[in-house]
Amino acid sequence: MTTAAPARPTTRADHVTEVVPLAALDGRPLTVVHVQGRHPPTRGPVLLVHGAGVRAELFRPPLPRTLVDALLDDGWDVWMLNWRASIDLDPVPWTLDQAAAYDHPAAVRHVLGATGADRLKAVVHCQGSASFTIAAVSGLMPEVDTVVSNAVSLHPVVPRLSTLKIGRLSPLIGRVLPYVSPGWGDRPAGPLSRALVGLVRATHWECDNTVCRMVSFTYGSGWPALWSHANLDDATHDWVRGEFAEVPFTFFAQMDRSIRAGHLVPVSALPGLPESYVAEAPRTDARFVFLAGEDNHCFLPESQRRSHAFFARHRPGRDTLHRIRGYGHLDVVFGRDAWRDTHPLILEELAR
Repeated sequence: MTTAAPARPTTRADHVTEVVPLAALDGRPLTVVHVQGRHPPTRGPVLLVHGAGVRAELFRPPLPRTLVDALLDDGWDVWMLNWRASIDLDPVPWTLDQAAAYDHPAAVRHVLGATGADRLKAVVHCQGSASFTIAAVSGLMPEVDTVVSNAVSLHPVVPRLSTLKIGRLSPLIGRVLPYVSPGWGDRPAGPLSRALVGLVRATHWECDNTVCRMVSFTYGSGWPALWSHANLDDATHDWVRGEFAEVPFTFFAQMDRSIRAGHLVPVSALPGLPESYVAEAPRTDARFVFLAGEDNHCFLPESQRRSHAFFARHRPGRDTLHRIRGYGHLDVVFGRDAWRDTHPLILEELAR
């Protein structure tokens, strides 16, 4: 028997939200979003970090109960970061190295300063996870004691078709466009973007939402790639139309090199970052929890298995891997039944 989701108003009606300007360590403007619920927090701060070409609101879809609600009800002090990949900020070329060196350490320092806490936990997704993990293993955030990482961290492993797209098609498009945007499905930005949307419409027939179809073309090899349609309710499937925008080809170029290498590789020498992210033991005491949706068509579950194995070689028994049946990439966060199937696991690991 399926238990009905708790009957509550749309999540934002319950929240007090403050958007705070923040400067990255290189001066790039960011924001952190502080969310408070109906009761003061009884636990410490937790930082939520989104992926590429989305924004902090990724964690607050139009569901009766979101991950943010679950965290607030469990007593956590919730902060969400808009790092330089956020569509709420002016689009810029960016790399994972820049986010790791400049964005995440600045956000951690700000949240600790604002709350007076000396430790912090994080729930990080996709390229927010990859860049946050780089910062952690580089020793840049010693105050972070728990990291729940979804989808990918240090070892990107993708389907074969994705390897071909990112290695062959992406450089071709990148010669004429600085970025690609799934949002073009509803709002094309010129003849080249219209041509790309036409290609996607001709090759992706999985639904009538052209932004959803563009997301699958941009980020993976599935139909769809980032979620199962069965795991999304109609409101969330429509909501994604406004939640995806520009992703620069600087990111895809770094990901291509990393996929070929079998692990994340730096593309520039930046302060505090090592020459290799996997040559030495992680320089962090944070316990890592690796989440891998079994049906992920963007980054295969093998991605998180390899990262967990890397950590386990250096500190056996400390970190955890969870492979989640019936879920893929983003439905782990905002699936219609995530409140029942995945959010309790995240709460359990944060409370350990």
